[in-house]
Amino acid sequence: MINVETITVGIFATNCYLVSCPLTQEALIIDPGAGGKNIVALIVQKQLKIKYVVNTHGHIDHIGANGRLKEEFQVPILLSEKDLTLYNNPGFGLSLVLKKQPAPERFIKEGDIIEFGEQTLKVIDTPGHTEGGITLVGNDLVFCGDTLFAGSVGRTDLAGGSHPTLMKSIKDKLMLLPWESLVYSGHGPATTIGAEARTNPFISGLYQ
Repeated sequence: MINVETITVGIFATNCYLVSCPLTQEALIIDPGAGGKNIVALIVQKQLKIKYVVNTHGHIDHIGANGRLKEEFQVPILLSEKDLTLYNNPGFGLSLVLKKQPAPERFIKEGDIIEFGEQTLKVIDTPGHTEGGITLVGNDLVFCGDTLFAGSVGRTDLAGGSHPTLMKSIKDKLMLLPWESLVYSGHGPATTIGAEARTNPFISGLYQ
């Protein structure tokens, strides 16, 4: 069993996830987009022992609190190397007003296993929203960043985006997961793989 706490942060209403082992309280922070103070407060309240900060991709609304959390907990930051340029150059003129992000200590890729306490999540490469987008899966949980949403899919009109690549990631990777798997997206409500296969207008035609 994995415990999941969701905290929605920042002007883009990004879902930051605190994913922990109930036996050891060791935890991951997935996509701390902003609101570092609120994230820290919840971690302290839950008495979690943070092991890693994991970014599903390099967009600023998913990495904005990395520096605050790195400073607070002295833990490694994990990211796909394919998104390093994006991570270091947030665009929209934000590099002029934001502090430089701390460098990732570890690059993650397809097949890597991230351990925390007695629990593990596996890394799946799911490019399309960005070149280096990844998804974390385990225990019928799916943390997919901005690849798949309840009723929609990630946008592909920003640097590194590709709609055909995104749809291939969804069809060839995510839709092969058990349909009861609970999907935690970067924005919006949770859903399941099965619900999206049946009702998502971008996907459902494949399964009717």
